[in-house]
Amino acid sequence: MSLTKPGKTGISRILDATKYSWQGLKGAWLSEAAFRQELVLAIILIPLAFVLGQTTAEISILLLTLGVVLMAELANSAIEAVVDRIGPEHHPLSGRAKDIGSAMVFIALLFTGIVWGTICYFNFFT
Repeated sequence: MSLTKPGKTGISRILDATKYSWQGLKGAWLSEAAFRQELVLAIILIPLAFVLGQTTAEISILLLTLGVVLMAELANSAIEAVVDRIGPEHHPLSGRAKDIGSAMVFIALLFTGIVWGTICYFNFFT
C-alpha cells in the first residue's frame, strides 16, 4: 500500500499548485469584500512598516502580522464556502464553524493592532 497520492510530481506539481493558489486568490478577491479590504489595507501598510520599524526584526514582524490577517481571512472564506456548499439550512454546527472562522480573523486583527501599536509606541513615544 502506497502512502503517496497519485498525480503529478516535481515541477509539474509545483506549477499546478501555483495555478490553484492564484485561482484561490482571484476567487477571494472577486467574492470576498473583507479579503479585498484587508488586502488593500495591507498594501497601504507594507510601505509604512519600513518607516515604523527600526530594525529588520521589527519590520519583519509588522509584515508578518499583515500576512497572518490575510491567511486568516482566506481560511475563514474557505470555511464559509464549504459550509454554504453543504446546504442553506441553519444548523448549529454550521453556525459554529462560521463563528470560529470569524473569531480567527478577529484574533489576527487584534494581534496585528497590538503589534503595530506596541512598535509605534516604543519607537516614537518612549
